[in-house]
Amino acid sequence: MMRFIRNKVSKMGGLLMGAGLMAVGIGSVDASELNVYSHRHYKVDEAINQLFTEQTGIAVKVVNAEADQLIERLKSEGESSPADLLVTVDVGRLQRAKEAGLLKSMDSKLLDDRVPEGLRDADKQWYAYTVRARVIMYAKDRVQAGEIKNYEDLADPKWRGRVLVRSSGNSYNQSLLASLIAANGEEKAEAWAKAVVGNMARAPQGGDRDQIKGVASGLADVCVSNTYYLGLLANSEDAADREAASKVVVLFPNQDGRGAQCNIGGAGLAKHAKNVENATKYLEFLTTPEVQKMIANGSHEFPVNLDVSLSPTHEAWGKFKMDLETFPKLGENQEAAVRVFDRAGWK
Repeated sequence: MMRFIRNKVSKMGGLLMGAGLMAVGIGSVDASELNVYSHRHYKVDEAINQLFTEQTGIAVKVVNAEADQLIERLKSEGESSPADLLVTVDVGRLQRAKEAGLLKSMDSKLLDDRVPEGLRDADKQWYAYTVRARVIMYAKDRVQAGEIKNYEDLADPKWRGRVLVRSSGNSYNQSLLASLIAANGEEKAEAWAKAVVGNMARAPQGGDRDQIKGVASGLADVCVSNTYYLGLLANSEDAADREAASKVVVLFPNQDGRGAQCNIGGAGLAKHAKNVENATKYLEFLTTPEVQKMIANGSHEFPVNLDVSLSPTHEAWGKFKMDLETFPKLGENQEAAVRVFDRAGWK
C-alpha cells in the first residue's frame, strides 16, 4: 500500500525560493497556447500557470466551471472544442469523461515515472497531480485519541448528535460513500449512511470549513472533511480561522485496514485537443518536484510525487496509508452512492 512519508527534499530541486525557482527542463520557449477546462479554483494554480508561461512562452487559457458542466460542454462542442485538457478534483468525473469518449491517451514516460500506477488511468487518458484525503476530524478537548478509528465508526450510536458533514450532493461525499460501497457492499453502506444521518448534530449545510468550525465551536464533536480545508484554515491570515484549526485533530481512518479514502486533482487530454505537445508539457510541469511543493504549500493538497518533502502542515498531520483498494471503483460506484444517499435521507 502507498504511504505518504516524511521524505528528504528532492535533490532535483531543493527548497523553493520565491522567484528563484530553478528551470525544470520542460523544453524551449514555445510562443503558443494551451486551453484548459478546469474545475479548480486556487490562487496557487494561477501562480503555477504564470510560471509555466514564463518558462515556456505557452499561454495558459483557463475556462472555469463545475466538472459536470465542463463535461457537457465537451460533449456539445465535439470536434470544434478548443479544450486541450480537462482538469477536475474528482477521479469519478475524469472516469466519466473517459467513458463518454471525451479523452484520449497521452504519451509521456515522465508522467508514467512520476505518477504512481494507482493514481493514473491504465490507458493513460488521465493522470493525478494532487491527492486529497477525506478524513475524520475531532475536537481536541472532547474526544480521546483512539476513541474513533474508522469511517464505519461514525455509525455508532455513541456519536448521536455529535457529527457534522456536508450534503450528499457534494462530490467528495459521493466518492466517500462510493468507497464504502466498494469496501462493504451497497446494503452495509446504506445502513451506515442512515446511521450517520441519525448521528448528525444538524442537517447538512455549508462546506468542509463550516464543519470544522462547527466542531471547534462546540456544535459537534466530530466531522468529515478534506484535510486541505484544515490546512487553509491553519494557514489563514484570519486569526479566528487559525484558532478554529487549532482545536481539532486530524484522524486518518482505517489505517489498520484499507487506508484513508482519497480523491485527486487530475487532468485528462481532451479527445480533440489541438495542442497535444503543450498539454503534455504542462502536465509534466505540474508533476515536477518544484511545482508539487508549490501545491503542497499553497492549496495544502498532498503531492503525488513521493520524492517531494511535505509541507510543515502535512508534517504536523503525520504519515498515512491511502486506500488504493477502492480508489479504482470510485467512478463506477458514484451513481449507486447518490441512490443510497437518497434512500438514507441524507440531504
